[in-house]
Amino acid sequence: MIAVTVLLALLAALSNASASVLQRRAAVQEPDRGGGAGSVVRRFGHLLRHPSWLTGTGLLALSSLLQAGALATGSLSLVQPLLAAELLFTLAVGSVVFRRRPDARTWLAFAALAVGLALFLLAAAPSPGRPTVRPGAWLVGGGGVLGAVVLLVLAARPVKGASRAALLGLASAVTFATTAALLKEAVGRLADGPAAMFGHWSLYATGAAGLVAFLLLQGALAAGSLTASQPALTLGDALTSVVLGWVLFSETIRLGLHLLPEAIGVALIGAGSIGLAHASSAAGEWDVTDPTDSPGSAAAAPRTPRR
Repeated sequence: MIAVTVLLALLAALSNASASVLQRRAAVQEPDRGGGAGSVVRRFGHLLRHPSWLTGTGLLALSSLLQAGALATGSLSLVQPLLAAELLFTLAVGSVVFRRRPDARTWLAFAALAVGLALFLLAAAPSPGRPTVRPGAWLVGGGGVLGAVVLLVLAARPVKGASRAALLGLASAVTFATTAALLKEAVGRLADGPAAMFGHWSLYATGAAGLVAFLLLQGALAAGSLTASQPALTLGDALTSVVLGWVLFSETIRLGLHLLPEAIGVALIGAGSIGLAHASSAAGEWDVTDPTDSPGSAAAAPRTPRR
């Protein structure tokens, strides 16, 4: 069962990464030319007819189904850290789609994240736990999450730049982990039939929490560079999921002597996230031109990289 969970989680990460790359490719081919709301509507209409954008949208939906399947068969503490592999898959898929070979520094960050992720999960060995939450546990877990997110948002208000991006990124990560916990609660009720899942509040709370997480992520990205927000997003989601898995689903990880390799794994994940955030793929520099454009076309002219 663990093998099935790992496979589904990695496929979810691959699907989400492919969706991001394909939708970015469509955005490059349909650049934002300004001009007000009318231009935005026309651009969105063009994207709706773009094969890459539509394929990306389908892959996003597939990613959600794969994540739900992974959470139904395995622990929150295992699935959410595995989704950090999306960074690795984004690099790999983007390199093929945009025909840009990553430099040695990026490959080193790639290796650090991959090794750190494997080391942490092998040392922690998360246990499956319960399929659904114990009665009353959401009052503790949900209250703790709400308090943490509110404190992080309040702390981010008076600061700017990297600090604000990191705080909002962490708030987004905590909310994304909560979204995954709510999704696990919902799919865990499928054992009692579809009516039990669709009749439970957790399924609808998943959508609400996901929207809040998305808005917080947009705030983090607007406040500062990926270098500031990405480590908080990657590590915050993984570590919050471990805590929520313990509080809500009675999941456990190995402690004692295992804490040392777990800490090294977390450090490598953080270092790899920072390195990949510095990569041209994250900065938008590898896709400032579309490789399918002809050299003489206007669309092939270099654009200023996003910051």
